[in-house]
Amino acid sequence: MNFWNQFWWVIFPYLMLAIFVIGHIYRYNTDQLGWTAKSSEIMEKNTLKWGSILFHVGILMVLGGHLVGLLIPKAWTEAVGISEEMYHASAIFGGGIAGLITFTGILILLFRRVNVKRVRMTSSFSDMLVVILLFIEIVMGMYNTLGYNLFVGGFDYRETLAPWLRGLLVFRPDPTLMIDVPLFFKLHTLFAFAIFGIWPFTRLVHVWSFPLEYLKRSMILYRSRNAQRVMQIRQLQQK
Repeated sequence: MNFWNQFWWVIFPYLMLAIFVIGHIYRYNTDQLGWTAKSSEIMEKNTLKWGSILFHVGILMVLGGHLVGLLIPKAWTEAVGISEEMYHASAIFGGGIAGLITFTGILILLFRRVNVKRVRMTSSFSDMLVVILLFIEIVMGMYNTLGYNLFVGGFDYRETLAPWLRGLLVFRPDPTLMIDVPLFFKLHTLFAFAIFGIWPFTRLVHVWSFPLEYLKRSMILYRSRNAQRVMQIRQLQQK
């Protein structure tokens, strides 16, 4: 076992997870006012609405699929009658739909952040970094789910990547399981841990805010300073 295999599949993941935990504690104790995401709805809301809905719905579906595929051992699914062929087909079909929804959402959000001047001018470096990393991560996930499995050859990550991750979570990592994993599956995994590492220092912390009140609050309203001009426009629209 060489140093780099040990580094990427033992040291790096634990380092990112440690930063994830310690960083959140530090951020919460020093920047509670910045815990929630800054709303950019006032800058532009049409593409934000569609991009945000598609991304959040899609990412929840993707996370659900990842939890099932990575945390539930292959022997368990086979024990309840789910064959490798059935699992593979459902993973491609369900994962493909979830991936396309998520990809469409993040593409809209990335386009909005880059193309809408007011949004771009008020975006911080971390805002851009998060969107770009998520975009790259989702593209690689789409390639792994659809491109690799359909056109390159099937890869059963439940025999290598999933046992490695479960071992990592119970502090018994086996980096040798990752040696023969295809490159883009490795990159997809490393990017995921990198996102965990930067998470506490970006707007991603708003995930833990549980903004249940947002479900029933009204949309943000903003009015022109020139009230007379607004009245004139309304009168013209009513004619």
